[in-house]
Amino acid sequence: MPWLQDLGGAWIFYTVLPAWPGLTPRFERIARFAPWIGLCIGALQLLCWWLLDQLGWAAWSSSAIVLALGIWLSGGLHHDGLMDTADGLGAGAARRLEAMDDSRVGAGGVLALVMVLLVELAAMAELLPQHPLALLLAPFWARVSPLWAMARFPYLRDQGTAGFHRRHGQPGWDAVPTLVCLPLLLPLGWAGLAVGVVAALVPAEWLGRRLGGQTGDTYGACVVVAQVLSLLLMALVSRFA
Repeated sequence: MPWLQDLGGAWIFYTVLPAWPGLTPRFERIARFAPWIGLCIGALQLLCWWLLDQLGWAAWSSSAIVLALGIWLSGGLHHDGLMDTADGLGAGAARRLEAMDDSRVGAGGVLALVMVLLVELAAMAELLPQHPLALLLAPFWARVSPLWAMARFPYLRDQGTAGFHRRHGQPGWDAVPTLVCLPLLLPLGWAGLAVGVVAALVPAEWLGRRLGGQTGDTYGACVVVAQVLSLLLMALVSRFA
């Protein structure tokens, strides 16, 4: 089944977990299944949070471990894109793509990573003791964000390694795996879904309009920023719930 091969490819591409035996993966249309991979990563983070909570760990220390686990499970792929995107934005319009392509990380990239991790850690420590299921929603909506970026904006590199997402994408059909999950996520609350949609769309729209398009690096940045934004907004909304 081609869709199962795409799902297996997404598992390999977006995580460091072992490949599925007996399945030949395909990679051309893996992005549509990225939200499913987000749910899997979130489920493992949720399990980690529960185990640490049973051991009596404090919210801050548990959040730090859970945050590190999420980065490790994804291989740091998206955080690398965040740092490159921050370097590109700081380099000016004429050198943006060149700066993103540079394997060396600049001060802008380091600062962006530190600030994002601090905000995410604070949001998790505030939110998770009362609403641990947010760990399922945030990684899911974070991986919806690049789907919107791929559908809405041109790819900026002629020979970019992530250009296959745009070339093989079918925006209408690519939304189906996300839509299939929505009835399963509704029991977690309408507020979480509404916050997730906003968090997914804002970074993709802002980066696409700022740069005039997207790259593989900005796809990764969309994931990271959308995840942090969804956790932060859910933490703020939970104060009024």
